[in-house]
Amino acid sequence: MTVKLASIRRAKHGPEWFLQRDHVKYMEARGWRGKRMIGNALQTGVPDYYFMHGRHGTRWIDYKNPDSYEFTPAQIVEWPKWEAKRVGIWIITAVTQEQYDLLFTRLPLGNWRDYWKPKYDYTPTEELIDALAEKEREMAMSRHRLRNGG
Repeated sequence: MTVKLASIRRAKHGPEWFLQRDHVKYMEARGWRGKRMIGNALQTGVPDYYFMHGRHGTRWIDYKNPDSYEFTPAQIVEWPKWEAKRVGIWIITAVTQEQYDLLFTRLPLGNWRDYWKPKYDYTPTEELIDALAEKEREMAMSRHRLRNGG
């Protein structure tokens, strides 16, 4: 006797996708123009969005689920380098006025350090960075295949 397991349907989008979608609309309603930054094999560690505004300047924004977030290996390596060059990165966890206000009160370096976990405080070797980046690429390809039914 063969038993068929019901196929498990995975959500097409996770909570960060909905947060990102709603926050972009929120920003656009306030005069910001956003550009989604898509990481690939040659571009990792870049925040999710780059926003620009005629009066307020620019902001690099990354979206995280406050209940279950992790930095990618590339973010762990790259963001401190951006910080050293005084480039701010803001993490947004909700579409609220309070979160929006952070974009103006946490100048110039953003709030990403508020989300830094002690386990990120290590100096990875180049080999480890390469291995983690490869794993990240594999996971991204797997997510892409799942989304596209392949």
